[in-house]
Amino acid sequence: GNGSNAITIKTPTFVSLPVCKRFGDLVQIKKQLISVISLCKERGLLHSAKASELAFALDRLPKDELPPSPPFTEDDAQDLDALTLAKSYFDLKEYDRAAYFLKGCCSQKAYFLYMYSRYLSGEKKKDDETVDSLGPLEKGQVRNEALRELRVELSKKHIAGELDGFTLYLYGVVLRKLDLLKEAVEVFVEAIHSLPLHWGAWLELSNLVTNIEMLKSLSLPDCWIKDFFMAHMYTELQMIKEALQKYQNLIEAGFSKSTYIISQIAVAYHNIRDIDQALALFNELREQDPYRIDNMDTFSNLLYVKSMKPELSYLAHNLVEIDKYRVETCCVIGNYYSLRSQHEKAALYFQRALKLNPRCLGAWTLMGHEYMEMKNTSAAIQAYRHAIEVNKRDYRAWYGLGQTYEILKMPFYCLYYYRKAHQLRPNDSRMLVALGESYEKLSQQVEAKKCYWRAYSVGDVEKMALLKLAKLHEQLNESDDAAQCYMLYIQDIFSCGEQLEHAEVSTALRYLGQYYFKNKLYDEASLCAQRCCDYNDAREEGKALLRQISQVRDQIETPSADLFAPLSNNNTPVRRVSPLNLISFTP
Repeated sequence: GNGSNAITIKTPTFVSLPVCKRFGDLVQIKKQLISVISLCKERGLLHSAKASELAFALDRLPKDELPPSPPFTEDDAQDLDALTLAKSYFDLKEYDRAAYFLKGCCSQKAYFLYMYSRYLSGEKKKDDETVDSLGPLEKGQVRNEALRELRVELSKKHIAGELDGFTLYLYGVVLRKLDLLKEAVEVFVEAIHSLPLHWGAWLELSNLVTNIEMLKSLSLPDCWIKDFFMAHMYTELQMIKEALQKYQNLIEAGFSKSTYIISQIAVAYHNIRDIDQALALFNELREQDPYRIDNMDTFSNLLYVKSMKPELSYLAHNLVEIDKYRVETCCVIGNYYSLRSQHEKAALYFQRALKLNPRCLGAWTLMGHEYMEMKNTSAAIQAYRHAIEVNKRDYRAWYGLGQTYEILKMPFYCLYYYRKAHQLRPNDSRMLVALGESYEKLSQQVEAKKCYWRAYSVGDVEKMALLKLAKLHEQLNESDDAAQCYMLYIQDIFSCGEQLEHAEVSTALRYLGQYYFKNKLYDEASLCAQRCCDYNDAREEGKALLRQISQVRDQIETPSADLFAPLSNNNTPVRRVSPLNLISFTP
């Protein structure tokens, strides 16, 4: 498209300058979008919906600014009747019938629709077979029978250089479905160079990029849509800070009204567990686009995590009214039942989602979670494995596999899967704590300590790392380190304000009381002992320790210390001063 004034950037550096240059002419961008939307429509490609969303976010063009329709060739004129007839059959989903009337057509458009009809016919038959024959977890043995023939025909044309951007895209999809991923990547990159504005090709490519090195190695055309692709990729690769920066630049470049960008930013916040931000954005999105179903499964995950039953129930009912046979709707209902602890029902809805789309990543992972709840580990393992087959970057599935093997008491396996999850989410404390536990079970204490400390350093979501670290030091008789960790743990728990259910403050106080007592720091010890009395499970120990302290004090006490005498029978010590700032963690 607009290569003339584009700046070439080799590596993704985050400067907003090229965006302005490239987004300078929003009128041009709007024209390009309108053109590509009509090209996609003629070919029955549904990815034009994204382009329409973007075009809708830009200002309306005056009548004389609208782009002209694409040039009409002699071939097009020859195929016009056949193409018009075939396209109407295609729209009715009668793909074989459409292909029959397109056989032998020579225009690019008709050839694409001919091949695409054959491809979709095979897909439709495969899906029908799948629904008829399979239980939810049997491996899909059903193949799209058309793929091999399509590949042979398309590769001949490819070698002869006769494929346009759309047919290259289709060729890439065929290669991906045949698991020829390396070839598929090359073909998608070629398709993007041939037709940079076709978002479908970028999206297919994004599913095949496994890490940032691979992303940097791709040679992509330098046009404005690349920014959307990079932002999408950063979100997928969990590089959320970079993704948010990109989306911010796009908003400033003129796409502030775009529902697509709002939804992507919401998903990005969901990925870094910034739940309140994500919820706010999803609510805004629903105000602007109330009948939207895309991404609503992600919204329901957030409501689930926050245990917002009424909101989740409302969302589920709302989506059922709009379209109850959509994958996202089934996932939302599954989450709703899961939150109500009706796990069989939840699993049923996730299965329904998978019948509608076997490549639905979220549903496989969520179904794995439900089977875990129902204590069906083998089914859970199968579900998580399916999720990983669909997307190797899904850390939740790797983490889920780790948990299932933990239940099966196989720590070596756990270690492998938790490590994978940790590689995908290096700054997620949950992965690190899980890794630490696995190392501990395998008696690799040094590694375990590193994991727990790192989990605390990156910001421990569940406030468990310090406690585990302290207990580990305690087992290894490293009492100073243990005391230090318990201190930090208590401060950490009280600083976050909300009382956590699993908080073991009393454990920490008991240990610290004994630790100070052994080290003859009686004031600190008695302060801890008093605090123990606030907790049911530590009350007796606290009282016992206070008695011990008081006995020791009685022995130490010399007659000259008259001012203590009247108080010494009363089991509470007087001085409240403490070198370690124990006072600072009052709840």
